[in-house]
This record gives sequence, C-alpha cells and structure tokens, in this order.
Amino acid sequence: MSNYRFGKHPPKVDYRTLRFKSYLQSSIAAPPASVDTLARVYQKLDSSNPATLFPMDGNDTLGDCTIAALAHAVTTYHGLLGKKDIMSRQAVVKLYMHLTGGVDSGLNELDVLNYWRQHTVGRDKILAYASINPKDHVHVEQAIHLFGGVYLGFQVQQNCVQQFDARQPWTPGPLTNDGHAVFAVGYDADGVTVLTWGNTQKGTWAWWDECVDEAYAILPPEAKDGGFAPGFDFAQLKADLDAVAN
Repeated sequence: MSNYRFGKHPPKVDYRTLRFKSYLQSSIAAPPASVDTLARVYQKLDSSNPATLFPMDGNDTLGDCTIAALAHAVTTYHGLLGKKDIMSRQAVVKLYMHLTGGVDSGLNELDVLNYWRQHTVGRDKILAYASINPKDHVHVEQAIHLFGGVYLGFQVQQNCVQQFDARQPWTPGPLTNDGHAVFAVGYDADGVTVLTWGNTQKGTWAWWDECVDEAYAILPPEAKDGGFAPGFDFAQLKADLDAVAN
C-alpha cells in the first residue's frame, strides 16, 4: 500500500460566503445526464496520463491535499483552454507551508479559497467562489457542467485508501476523524469522478451523501465572459461580492 496523507480541516462557516443557488437563473437548463471534463482536457492537451497532469504534489508525505486539489483545478481550467499548466511539487508545498505558517498542520478549504481569490496562484487569481449544498446533486452537477469542476472536502471513510489502491469506487463506511480535499471533474448516474493522489477516483452518490461535508464552485477569470456559463448570473454575484467586501 502506498503512503497517502489527509489534511482537510472540518468545514469553516462564514456567513459572508456566497451561495451557488442564489445565482442560478430560472432559465438555466438542467445539467446533462453525465459530464466528463477530463475527456475535454485530455483532448486539448493531447495527454491522458493523470499522474503527469495531476501529480501527487507532496500529498504522500504532507497533509497538503487542500493545495493539491487547488493545483489540480488550475491544470483543469487551463487545460480546457488548451494550455498545459502543472504546478510543481515545490510550488504546491511552498504555498501550503506559507498558509500553515511552516508546519504540516493541514488547512481548511475556506482559507485556501479566500487566499486564491486575493492572490495569484498558478498564473491566475480566481474571480470568486460560491458554496454548494452537497445534498443538492443537481446543483453539484450544474457546477461541474458550468465550471469544469467542484472543489470539495469529505470526512474520510475507513475503506478510503484500500478502495483507492484497488481501483474500486469509494462507498460509504465508518467515518474516521480525517478530512480530505479533492477536485471533482465529472459525474454520471453512478456517482462522481475526482482527482487525488496522482490519479482519478470514482465515488458513488451514496458515498458522496455520507462523506462530503463541503463543496464549492470556483469561478476562474474566464467566467467574466457572458457566454462562459449560460444561466449563471455572474453580474449579480460580482455585485454581491463587492457588497461583502465593503
């Protein structure tokens, strides 16, 4: 069995956090039955090796999963535009240690997202992020469909590593005290596909409902384009974000 580390803290609640459901216009189309963002990324980059595009990023020795998931999001967003941009392990660990104060303590996702909104990471500074109710599968699917992925965290089940090593989908199991951050890049009727530990991993919807405790839609710079995510009210989100900042 390989070494894998966890490092996501329990969800941090901030009443100022914008909510994804508030910006879905009534005219928005239902999400497709399935979405596979990676297929588009692989085609654009002429590469289909997850270990190369979405590497371990130090998450075998450090609890830096919140930053590794961020790095995988960067590669995904740029890959959708045909640009190969893979954060180095050194860059991932440097950012992790910067945010933890130099100790391997793990992080909470909200602090990571707030930092990314205020600072450039992987050549981009995100425009905004919005929390998604994990229990609302339609909103999760719409976020993956509109923005290419969802940044999420879950409470780790006992069989997590064993199923990953066996290349079996994650299913519900007794929960541990560990938390893990991953980036979801697809879904179908059976569940979701996430990026973690240098590979892809399936998780059933039953696993999602049992374990996932936070999920966020991330708006990359391209979201300013009116045609980027039809049916999502970016102008209203920007106005609300300005109001929160003030």
